[in-house]
Amino acid sequence: MVVAIKRLNPESTQGFVQWQTELNMRRLSHPNLVNLLGYCWDDDEHLLVYEFMPKGSLDNYLFKRNRNLELLSWNTRLKIAIGAARGLAFLHASENNVIHRDFKSSNILLDGNYNPKISDFGLAKLGPSKGQSHNYNPKISDFGLAKLGSSEGQSHNYNPKISDFGLAKLGPSEGQSHNYNPKTSDFGLAKLGTSEGQSHNYNPKISDFGLEKLGPSEGQSYVTTMVSGTFGYVSPEYCLTGALYVKSDVSGFGVVLLEILTGMRTFDAKRPTGQRNLVEWTEPLLSSKKKLKTIMDTEIKGQYSLEAAWQAAQLTLKCLKFVPQERPSMKDVVETLEAIEAIQNPQFAMYISTTPSAGS
Repeated sequence: MVVAIKRLNPESTQGFVQWQTELNMRRLSHPNLVNLLGYCWDDDEHLLVYEFMPKGSLDNYLFKRNRNLELLSWNTRLKIAIGAARGLAFLHASENNVIHRDFKSSNILLDGNYNPKISDFGLAKLGPSKGQSHNYNPKISDFGLAKLGSSEGQSHNYNPKISDFGLAKLGPSEGQSHNYNPKTSDFGLAKLGTSEGQSHNYNPKISDFGLEKLGPSEGQSYVTTMVSGTFGYVSPEYCLTGALYVKSDVSGFGVVLLEILTGMRTFDAKRPTGQRNLVEWTEPLLSSKKKLKTIMDTEIKGQYSLEAAWQAAQLTLKCLKFVPQERPSMKDVVETLEAIEAIQNPQFAMYISTTPSAGS
């Protein structure tokens, strides 16, 4: 069995905060979220053990970082988009109310069958009730603990004792011992043995942890003085004002969907002036079927119906709306993508009604 291990950098000022919070998020389980299998806390060593995703991250395939990687077909891209959308819809569901805050193609990992799973979970807060707001003490909220809303006139007093997290050590197998090297890089992949004749081929980039928030009620927002996320994927309202909505993630999904369609990075300084910012360059082209063909990834030429591609482009535009309230919900995004899949592959249409719901 092969697993992926995230190791805390002992010198990191925020790493322990994020490590605790990721552990606190282990209650979330969905086929399109990377599973946390275990954790270890041994003096100054803090590890999180995740399921290993053998195909690596989506961005490696879209941007052809390795010539040995297989090309993603149009059908596979649709499959990945639908799965990732289901994962986000699950996070956004009322019972979870989680805002990812750093949704991007490098945070979509692929299993051996190209089934996508969203990765990188961290700082989370339970959103206030409608019309209410939380006032956070930064010395406590820095620990990333989820705060449940208090009754009217009541308040929470949090004690950030480490013992409250219920952390435990993962014991080694009988006769074995753990031997950690504190000088190694922050993140690593643990090898638990391959089948005979097999070998490991790892991409060491496991990054950008600790950006989740448990979202506010519908129509409400957080306002923060420190914007977290990745340039090119951060929603305009979050970037400009610090206001964070559940639909801020929808904007990030729109960027990823645009990357899936075009096979191009959200920002590339090597492209000609005027084309470096993918969203700004392509938005005017997405509404025209004729112009759309000029920016579609040439690797999938002849694999898609123009109608399916155009519908996907229209969904992208909706996700990228400047005003958050005008963007679709991720549940709506899932339904639209499933309809697009039915256009592309009519034989799939009969299965849409039996597909697990976005929040399941």
